[in-house]
Amino acid sequence: MPDGRQRLALIGLVIAIGLLLPGLFFPVITIRGVLQPEGIAELAPKLLDQGISEETVKTLRPLINPMVLPLLDAAPGGLRGSLVKQLTTQLTAELKAGKDIEVYQQTRSILGSVQHLYSVGSNTAATLILLFSVVVPFAKASLVMWAVYHRDALRRERTLRFVETIAKWSMADVFAVALFIAYLAAQATQSTGGSSSSAVAFSATFGPGFYWFAAYCVFSLFVQQATARWIVSARRP
Repeated sequence: MPDGRQRLALIGLVIAIGLLLPGLFFPVITIRGVLQPEGIAELAPKLLDQGISEETVKTLRPLINPMVLPLLDAAPGGLRGSLVKQLTTQLTAELKAGKDIEVYQQTRSILGSVQHLYSVGSNTAATLILLFSVVVPFAKASLVMWAVYHRDALRRERTLRFVETIAKWSMADVFAVALFIAYLAAQATQSTGGSSSSAVAFSATFGPGFYWFAAYCVFSLFVQQATARWIVSARRP
């Protein structure tokens, strides 16, 4: 393999690793959970109905105007039903006039997610992300570099064929990130106590780490394919 192509292959590998490192350390995704006033307003009657007990009604009865009390007792649901209806009307109006409230936010990098998954006991998911996003990329780069500078042409080709076999699993990187996103979304739902989707709206935003990692996946495939072609062409007479 000519020295000039060796340098180009080496430069390509260095650039690929340079793209990979920010992809591992920079934030990959941010998930936010926002409390929507309209959703809470829909839940308000149920919450008030469950929260106002008979003891509470007895405590409030002496505080109500005696002239209005008979009308409230005669209404559907009695005094308790009237209180729930009045409070619901006021609470709903105030909630709908308010702003969205953030109740959940989590930002993770790939390495940060691996550490977090291990800390919470999700060893299988953590190992998969570590394997496909960290171990495999560095193994591919090391093998390609070894093939570039090895003198035995047959071993070079065998090594690059093995790298091509590993490269077929490149979509596993995307799969690992997808698992990571699904995990964060599930954890967000659990952290809010399984709130209704109409009350809490979740949104996911990709961070710079995602784009760095995606750029690495594309560029590393290009470098590996180009290096393999250079080595094959170097063997031809």
